[in-house]
This record gives sequence, C-alpha cells and structure tokens, in this order.
Amino acid sequence: MKTIYIIRHGETEYNKRGLVQGSGIDSNLNETGLQQARAFYETYKNTGFDKIYTSKLKRTHQSVRQFVQEGINWEAFEGLNEICWGNKEGKALLTDSDNIQYNNMLAAWRRGELHEKTRGGESPLEVQERQLKVLQHIMSQTQEKKILICMHGRAMRIFLCLLLQYPLSDMDRFQHSNLCLYALQYEDEEFKLVIENSTTHLENLLAYEEQVMCAVAG
Repeated sequence: MKTIYIIRHGETEYNKRGLVQGSGIDSNLNETGLQQARAFYETYKNTGFDKIYTSKLKRTHQSVRQFVQEGINWEAFEGLNEICWGNKEGKALLTDSDNIQYNNMLAAWRRGELHEKTRGGESPLEVQERQLKVLQHIMSQTQEKKILICMHGRAMRIFLCLLLQYPLSDMDRFQHSNLCLYALQYEDEEFKLVIENSTTHLENLLAYEEQVMCAVAG
C-alpha cells in the first residue's frame, strides 16, 4: 500500500493580491505562507514521509523546507509545475464581465473541451500528459510507502483527476486553498481519497491571527 499526501503551496503575495501566477511566475511565500508551512510541519512532522516531491517552483520548495532540512529525500519535477496561463500570468483575476474570454475557456473545460488554453499557455490535457510521467516515476519507487507532494492549485485538480481516474471536465470538484491537504491510498491497483481539502492543521494559526487582530484593534 502507498499513501500519497498532496498539499498546495503556502500563500504568496500574488495569492494575496489576487494575481495569476502559473508556471511562469516563480514567487516566494509571504509571511503568512511561511507560517502556514510551519503549521503543516508541526502537525505532520511525525508522519514518517519516505520521500518528498515538488514542482520546480520556489513556493513549493519553501512549503516543505522543514521536512527537507530533517533529511527526507526530495526531488523536484517540472512535470508538477502549475499550468502555464500564458498571457494571463501576473495579471489580476478578473470577473466574468471583465474577462469573458477567460471564463469562457473555463466553461469549455467543464464541457470537456480540454484542448482550450490561453494565448501562450497550456491546456489541461498538456498538463496531465507531463504529470503522467512523474506519476509513473513515483509508482515505480515501490520502497516509498508514504509520500508528500507539494504542487499548485490548478495542477492539483488535474493531478487528482489523474490519480482517481476522473474525467478532466470534473476537475473543479476539487476545492483548494493555500496549504490545504489531500491524501490518497493506493491499494488493489487503485487510488482512494481519504482526506479532502483539509486545513485543520491551520486552525491554531488562524486562531493566533485572530488574537493578533483583536490586540491591534484594542
């Protein structure tokens, strides 16, 4: 049996400001993101991960840094990078009325038109193709029983569809937030979802932030 823990990276200033990152933006975690990473580490540091996999982007590396510093083996793969949003990267997330073309593309994906992409960007089919190569590598490492993967929001949705054999048109069923957790078990030649979009490890952090805000307001 193999258990795969998948987290989204912690918060960046791009996340905070509502800007599109994609694979072309190699941003750092902000202070909140670093605190989220520490909170996840404190909750899961005794899990006994055999291996850590991340994308090639810094925000994933920084999200698992404490585990790596412990000496857990780590590999970074470009195949786990976020989808490339092309000409949308670095720009503000816009509403339907502001950006009809972008939202029409998302609607097309939900209809199964998975070849659609932004100008200069990637389609979900192209992302899943590169993810498949990483998954084949991971599954070939039979000695790795507990695995931690840190990746990105849209890429995570696509990867979960790959693992669970869901159609890509259903990828938006998988909700996510910064440093959320999904966990899957592989047994009898199939993956089963056992934890979905959990943020319980961040509860103490949120409580601390509320205390700070109350103290400042007072």
